Amino acid sequence: MHDNLFSNTPVHADGSEFVQTLLAQAGARVERIVSHGQSSPPGFWYDQEQVEWVAVLQGEALLRFEDEPEPRRLVAGDWITIAAHRRHRVDWTTPDSPTVWLAVYLTKT
Repeated sequence: MHDNLFSNTPVHADGSEFVQTLLAQAGARVERIVSHGQSSPPGFWYDQEQVEWVAVLQGEALLRFEDEPEPRRLVAGDWITIAAHRRHRVDWTTPDSPTVWLAVYLTKT
């Protein structure tokens, strides 16, 4: 399959992010996530079983960790590895243009 990470960045009618699984196999999943101003709901924290490596390819975001006082600003080209069960949330994404993320989730096999 051949596609482009920056093409077809849809906006869902319900306002949710667009999540597309690009690859899934034992121990790993790769997703393209497209945000249009979305953020995590108030009081919500991701607490995932998997290690997550995530990069912002386009746009900007504020990523907050429960154990840090201030959110981290991520811009195009920035990436971060999030340990399993490290609670985090998205405080903000660019509202006037798509924020395109590439996320890799790794599980113990």
